Amino acid sequence: MTVEQQPRVTISAIAREAGVSVPTVSRVLNGRSDVSPATRNRVEHLLRVHGYKRRVARTQEKASLIDLVFNDLDSPWAVEILRGVEDVAHSEYVGVVVSAIHRRSASARQWMRNLRERASDGVILVTSTLDSPLQEELRRLSIPMVVVDPAGVPTLDAPTVGATNWAGGLAATEHLISLGHRRIGFIAGPPQLRCSRARLDGYRAGLESAGIEMADELVRPGNFYHESGFVGASVLIDLPAPPTAIFAASDQMAFGVYEAVRKRGLRVPDDLSVVGFDDLPEARWFSPPLTTVRQPLAEMGGLAARTVLRMTRGEEVENPRIELATELLIRESAAPLR
Repeated sequence: MTVEQQPRVTISAIAREAGVSVPTVSRVLNGRSDVSPATRNRVEHLLRVHGYKRRVARTQEKASLIDLVFNDLDSPWAVEILRGVEDVAHSEYVGVVVSAIHRRSASARQWMRNLRERASDGVILVTSTLDSPLQEELRRLSIPMVVVDPAGVPTLDAPTVGATNWAGGLAATEHLISLGHRRIGFIAGPPQLRCSRARLDGYRAGLESAGIEMADELVRPGNFYHESGFVGASVLIDLPAPPTAIFAASDQMAFGVYEAVRKRGLRVPDDLSVVGFDDLPEARWFSPPLTTVRQPLAEMGGLAARTVLRMTRGEEVENPRIELATELLIRESAAPLR
């Protein structure tokens, strides 16, 4: 392996070995005075030992290119994230390379090869499928990185941008309870995703606070896409004692619930109240308009872009774990219990 091919040590690795925080290493690199002499000497020694070099593009020049990586690009959810990233990048005259790794390791490895070749200044990950070797390779490249809606990549030492999923699940459930509903079905997202578990926990907390026992038969699995909402709602509606309302953990699944209701000659909200989660653009154009929990997707993308651009300039990130507030938007798909 040539010198040029040697993996570069990361700030995180230096921080771990020195027994200090990543911001402390950043302060030493930036020549800040608010670091004790002993700590500064220890960090500088390790920087020399490991031959740490900062890329010129991140310290003396403006960033010119960032990578935005999704599992898939086949959902309005991804488009909203992309819109937020692109708005910020455009205003900063920064190019964006968009990749979809399709939950396949071969696609992820190809993206990693491309990343090395084009020397991007930063990475925004909206994915939960990077295996351990790829995560380690990202660390070695020492590229500024932000994870949006962290799900299955908690081992990456990177700032994260998410939403208050638990609070959103609680608000949706409490709204249906306030309308008189007691048998409330729930269609969950993929259980391996942190946001899915948080929404389920919010649903459970809403029921418990109202003294309603959560019935296992009213909770159905889903994957955030239309079909799983349709299948889950079909099972719930066909129960001997069906729910009077369904909270779907994504708008796309809520749209699937609408179709299951229509197929049975029923109507929303006359026969079944429905609440979604996300507030995708088409939610307010469905008939009836969907009551949903707004997740600020474009804002999350924009904040991720601003954060990674700050990191390319060597600036500190004061809060590495940010959750933007969700908001319940009441429209016409949920009505008082008849």
